[in-house]
Amino acid sequence: MGAQEPANTNAGNDATTPPGPVVTTAARVREGSTTPMAEVDAALARITEGNADVYAFDVVREEKARAEAAELEQRVDLDGLPLAGVPVAIKHNVAVTGETVLDGSAATDPTPATTDHPVVRRLRDAGAVVVGLTAVPELSLWGMTDGPDGITRNPWNPERTSGGSSGGAAASVAAGLVPVAHGNDGLGSVRIPAACCGVVGIKPGRGVVPAEVGPDSWGGMTENGVLATTVADAALTLSVLAGRPELADVDAPAALRVALAVDAPSPLIKVDRHWTAAARTAGSAAATAGHAVETAKLPYGDAVTAVMLRWPMLAIPEADELPHPERLQRRTRRHLALGRLFVRLNMVRPAQVERVEARLVEFFDNYDVVITPALALPPPAAKAWHAKGWLTNFINSPRYSPFTPMWNLVGWPAMSVPMGLHPESGTPVAAQLAGPPGSESTLLRLAAQLEALHPWPRTTADRTSEQA
Repeated sequence: MGAQEPANTNAGNDATTPPGPVVTTAARVREGSTTPMAEVDAALARITEGNADVYAFDVVREEKARAEAAELEQRVDLDGLPLAGVPVAIKHNVAVTGETVLDGSAATDPTPATTDHPVVRRLRDAGAVVVGLTAVPELSLWGMTDGPDGITRNPWNPERTSGGSSGGAAASVAAGLVPVAHGNDGLGSVRIPAACCGVVGIKPGRGVVPAEVGPDSWGGMTENGVLATTVADAALTLSVLAGRPELADVDAPAALRVALAVDAPSPLIKVDRHWTAAARTAGSAAATAGHAVETAKLPYGDAVTAVMLRWPMLAIPEADELPHPERLQRRTRRHLALGRLFVRLNMVRPAQVERVEARLVEFFDNYDVVITPALALPPPAAKAWHAKGWLTNFINSPRYSPFTPMWNLVGWPAMSVPMGLHPESGTPVAAQLAGPPGSESTLLRLAAQLEALHPWPRTTADRTSEQA
């Protein structure tokens, strides 16, 4: 994949022109060479033109976004806002004032929210404008994004899924509809779709960004994160969500000890050689950047078992508060029933996580960062997974994404970085970077080096322009 800046960073109102980088757009708004209204109008034009092809947005805030852009233009501090005038997408499972929090389900409360979720408030305070809400699978439980209202497709190959559960978010960025999107990640729900769609996706460690997703944020496993087309954009947006401006700095880190761990988390898992190659490519780039890279084996232990036992239980607190549980999809009802059985049998214990974390702590005595494949297989087909049985979904969601969940189990930071194209599926491949608590800045700085050494097209439109 070859990378380049877009030929025209002036957003204008041309729906065929992909958005400029977040960093560039905000700088141009601050200096007065464009306006929030112009940027929002351009994003809405792109959504009108392109959303039907991918079904990234299930809510478009056309009138409200324009009203908020006009209000933003009157702010006296516009020239100091880090995300001044940047159009953003919000995953449709957190509160945006005046909008529903449907979480992909007919069983949820359709009453509009009266306040913003903390991450939405921080984005708005920083000058961003929410142009729409992105599609998710029911209760954000599944690794493919679809529902009765539509199937979210991969912009690189519409016959493939965009991933899940932040599938709409990833599709909105990869298709060039918006330059950055909010997502959240409970088992890989930012990194999986980011890897599927060839964008940067980062899940911070526990407590770095306010979580507050559902009643208990999936037992503390879910974190709010970012999907963007460049590492710098992801870093800037994460710095806003975290309230930590220093996270926006992606200058080169000091020499790092990097482990390259390409083995599957379980001998029962098959890893496509092109995804293994993506991790090796990232490891080679890290070595070129001057870091000490060596092959290693991650001590997964029984992490896969611990994750699979927890997955059916994660949405139980949310399901217990649903006003219309009878409207849940058949696969979700079965999934929750299995989770309730696990609860009754006391099959989930803190010691399971403690053992996994203890092994990782020991592993990271010798390393600063680990690189793994982001996924094991190309994205599954884009189809009505919500209408299929529980077993089909239960097998296919984790089958292609076994590398991401362990980092939610322990609450440590991890991110996905594009590393090329799969020659058979035509969709991107990616590497996952992960590290111990507090390593968000290290991961972002290393990712920026990988981007410089092995760049990628920012959107599918940029790839088309490059081929032309």
